[in-house]
Amino acid sequence: MRVSFGIKLIAAFFAAGALISLSADVALLWPGGPLEPIWRLKPAAHADFLRFGGWAILLMTVVCTACATAAWGLRQGATWGRRFATGVLAVNLAGDLANATFGHEPYAAIGVPIAALLIFYLLRADKR
Repeated sequence: MRVSFGIKLIAAFFAAGALISLSADVALLWPGGPLEPIWRLKPAAHADFLRFGGWAILLMTVVCTACATAAWGLRQGATWGRRFATGVLAVNLAGDLANATFGHEPYAAIGVPIAALLIFYLLRADKR
């Protein structure tokens, strides 16, 4: 099946998410290792992950797996891939909305319209 350029871009977005979450996972599993400097980007995230303990590693593994699965399904042009990616984005949208609403992460509001547009695009692509 032919995959549109827009779907390829969204697949690349998910592949980047998989790589980033994998990097965070490795950095959590290997404190003081070569990926330790990534926490300089957002020290508060590192502190939050440390508070979660081993659950943070599980969470990042789930995020990595979800992003990689969505990227693969989208790149294959599979209907299930578009639906899976839509579900992942819906969960992200809900999280961003909650974080922005309750003031935990005010910048999360930026992700709400972006996730909504990506979901809209994927749903439209699913109709074709």
